[in-house]
Amino acid sequence: MTISMYQASVPVFSGVLKNLSHVLAKGEAHAAANGIDPADLLTARLAPDMLPLTAQVQIATDHAKGASARLAGREILRIEDTEKSFADLKARIDRVRDHLKTYRPEEIDGSEDRPVAIKVGKAELPFTGQQYLLAYAMGNFYFHVVTAYDILRHKGVVLGKADFFGRG
Repeated sequence: MTISMYQASVPVFSGVLKNLSHVLAKGEAHAAANGIDPADLLTARLAPDMLPLTAQVQIATDHAKGASARLAGREILRIEDTEKSFADLKARIDRVRDHLKTYRPEEIDGSEDRPVAIKVGKAELPFTGQQYLLAYAMGNFYFHVVTAYDILRHKGVVLGKADFFGRG
């Protein structure tokens, strides 16, 4: 059995983002039920030198839309980082998931050997499509999704593995 580049990317990004939206909803409900200012969760960090929850969600969505566009040879959907609430973050996720629905398998399938170059700081990193997806984009995407989950868990939101996988 083989898996296509499309199957390994767009549906995975969309499904994990759906689960992230569920995790955020639980964070929002936790704040409301416990008299916590939602801003305290949205600005929370795991460590002082790490980005806050809001940025983790923004970056996760950036990786999903960026990777899909790069593999398809499309322009990357631009979304300003202006979210200030859980509702804003969930709307951003919905917008990216809706955008992902516009990709067709034939746009991404066959991109395994397509050159993909990304800028990281001042450096430009060259990849093939497959290297980019598997060794860079997916790892970064999951890092930021898991970090968002971990921030909420650290702040007392009752979450379990089932929530991460969309079954909670």
